[in-house]
Amino acid sequence: MQIPVIFQTAGLLILSNVFMTVAWYGHLRNLSGKAWWVAAIVSWGIALFEYLLQVPANRIGYTHYSLAQLKIMQEVITLSLFVPFAMLYMKEPFKLDYVWAALCLVGAVYFIFRS
Repeated sequence: MQIPVIFQTAGLLILSNVFMTVAWYGHLRNLSGKAWWVAAIVSWGIALFEYLLQVPANRIGYTHYSLAQLKIMQEVITLSLFVPFAMLYMKEPFKLDYVWAALCLVGAVYFIFRS
């Protein structure tokens, strides 16, 4: 049984984004006392796993979706994972701006997928 392209693509992008978010921002909490180059090396190591998932996700997705549709899908997933990460892991307060950004992405999804 073949997994539909949307589930393959979205699943891999979600996993990729977990690694991306940790690589980009996790060092701000975990490695703040270390030299920047230590954080960069650790982040690059984490980002390797991001790319190992993101590249196949985009290759699979591009068989059915346009480049713009893949990018908007990526941005929706990124914001959907970033907000909980910022609030739960980084202890940032909730901001109403997250809601406004999400609504803008809903509009982006509508316009990019409507055709």
